[in-house]
Amino acid sequence: MAGVVVNTLTALHPGATIGILGGGQLGRMLAIAAARLGYRTIIYDPDANCPAAQLANEHIAATWDDGSALDAFAARCDVVTYEFENVPVATAERIAALVPVRPGVKALAIAQDRLGEKNFIRDRGIATAPFLPVDDEASLDAALADPMASGGAILKTRRLGYDGKGQIRLKPGDDISAAWAQMAGAACILEGFVDFEHEISVVATRGLAGEFRAFDPAHNVHRDGILRTSTVPAPVSDAIVSEAGRIARAIMDGLDYCGTMGVECFVLRNGDVLVNEIAPRVHNSGHWTEAACLISQFEQHIRAVAGLPLGDPVRHSNCVMENLIGEDVDKVPALLEDGDCLVHLYGKAETRPGRKMGHVTRLSPRAEIG
Repeated sequence: MAGVVVNTLTALHPGATIGILGGGQLGRMLAIAAARLGYRTIIYDPDANCPAAQLANEHIAATWDDGSALDAFAARCDVVTYEFENVPVATAERIAALVPVRPGVKALAIAQDRLGEKNFIRDRGIATAPFLPVDDEASLDAALADPMASGGAILKTRRLGYDGKGQIRLKPGDDISAAWAQMAGAACILEGFVDFEHEISVVATRGLAGEFRAFDPAHNVHRDGILRTSTVPAPVSDAIVSEAGRIARAIMDGLDYCGTMGVECFVLRNGDVLVNEIAPRVHNSGHWTEAACLISQFEQHIRAVAGLPLGDPVRHSNCVMENLIGEDVDKVPALLEDGDCLVHLYGKAETRPGRKMGHVTRLSPRAEIG
């Protein structure tokens, strides 16, 4: 094994190697954080031009089912993590037999299936939006007749959906056959609409020994299924902040989780907090932490998987993080004239509609730090 061999509760020494499954912008930012702490990184991603490979020490460009490449990757790592939740479970299991994988494979498997994820959350005593499984047109018809769908609903594939993909909004009178045809036979769930006041997310980190740290919740605004802005502080009460943190901890404890996680929540008008979904990785709505906190979500994740002490997640500033999507990247020269913002581009060569090209975080003073 590369670097220094350690037991599960011993911190990796500088010079050890962290493997990252996935080479997107999240892997890129994890590689930056790892380098600041003195670690080497190896990216495993089939794309030879992936953004993370530009900043890692090494890159293995091989398919997710290439056993020889996976074994070689594992042999050169002291610990392995992942930057997106659609890494095949079989891939993670093969690597976990050779080197620690953090977060564990259980979190990956649960997050890949929306039905399994919601059942897991409910089993922890945590509320979610109402939902029903849908496996065919007949069960879709029956689910839409359920009272939970009376105000409209969203049909979602159970697997592989993100940024609004694999989702169809439905209302009474819509063509059910056409909607089901768009799903191409994929297993789905139907979620009833939630009349929420705010959409927030908690980005939190759990260490190897179970220690827990949560950043302040962000208030999120989506457009066309893609996160546009995250604003901190969120316009919610201290009681809701506390409850959202409690929920995140209960989920992470239930998974014996190690690393950073994003927990997306709906805040109802009566103050109740429902979980929308979880992401077992660093999260887009936590990008603001690199500008408004001493310790970012990326460094917290690296600290956790490396067995280091977690940092204080307190923020020194208020902020608004905005994703730069598609041609928004053309605004960068103007953004750079603003002295109170941090621009972060992801090194993607091609600009496409709906593609996240970077983000900008605008800072403003925080009246009190406590």
